[in-house]
Amino acid sequence: MYLDKVAEISHYIAQYGYLAVFVLVFLQELGVPNPVSNELVLMYAGYTAHMGIVSLPRIILVSVTADFTGTSILFFLFYAFGGYIMKHKPKWFPISEKRIDALKLRAEKGGWKGVFIGRLIPFIRGYVSVGAGLVRLKPNLFLTTVISSAITWSGGLVLVGWLLAPYWKKVLENMGLAENIVLAVLSIALIFFVGRYFTRQFFTTGKS
Repeated sequence: MYLDKVAEISHYIAQYGYLAVFVLVFLQELGVPNPVSNELVLMYAGYTAHMGIVSLPRIILVSVTADFTGTSILFFLFYAFGGYIMKHKPKWFPISEKRIDALKLRAEKGGWKGVFIGRLIPFIRGYVSVGAGLVRLKPNLFLTTVISSAITWSGGLVLVGWLLAPYWKKVLENMGLAENIVLAVLSIALIFFVGRYFTRQFFTTGKS
């Protein structure tokens, strides 16, 4: 399965170079469904850099820029039209206006931590940008946070692909297992940070 996906990516990169990586990453960050996961695209981009097809510094810059640009547009769409969405929200939209106000207060007190951690978790990365827009997190706070997460996530995955290039075939054979392990580690880290936060909040409230 992953070999077929890599064949698709390699075809686009061979034909369009940096533009292919930018478009694939950008569209997925914007919320457009993509048959090839960003994780695989970014790691393969690192592999192509190791093979000399693209420049490592340039492909990192392209990947980070695509990540940052796509998720920022998604954020500003919901930032600008969040009020309209809440007034005319469909029945399936689960968040009440009262809940949005509560989230906004939390976001203003330190929402960058939630955004940063959330943007490092597969599958919910896009929802984090949507949520930040709905609660109208301050744009300068959001943008500075997501540029850091883009460097960490997208730049990091490109570097991982570059480092693992000599073992690329083996990586593809075990990609499913690797994704599950990464997801499990990130989930444990998230539970730890959330648990620590609420524990701190509980004891702080108890002392006051």
